[in-house]
Amino acid sequence: MAKDDINAFMGAGTFFTGKLNFQGTVRIDGEFLGEIESDGVLLVGKDSKIEGTINVGEMSLSGNFAGDVIAKRNVTIHRDGILKGKIKTPALIVEDGAVLDGTIQMTKSAVEEQEIL
Repeated sequence: MAKDDINAFMGAGTFFTGKLNFQGTVRIDGEFLGEIESDGVLLVGKDSKIEGTINVGEMSLSGNFAGDVIAKRNVTIHRDGILKGKIKTPALIVEDGAVLDGTIQMTKSAVEEQEIL
């Protein structure tokens, strides 16, 4: 993904508390506490720390996340990523070296996911 494809960027050393709604692609390299909601793509950088709930189209995790994730399309936890919490998604990729401490619920589609909730 090219840098120009990112709609918003929260850099290292920044801290945000609250609710984030976005379209497109957002990258977070800082600290975030709260809720994130979008049909788009959330990129979580390796130095990031996020705690809360995430409901997105896709999530790519290289940093630290604690909480609940619902991803309509997929979740990727890269080798530097640490996820502690619950994941609901139709597709999950966990690279060698990644840490996943929690529960996983995989569904075939977003419609099936809504029936479960």
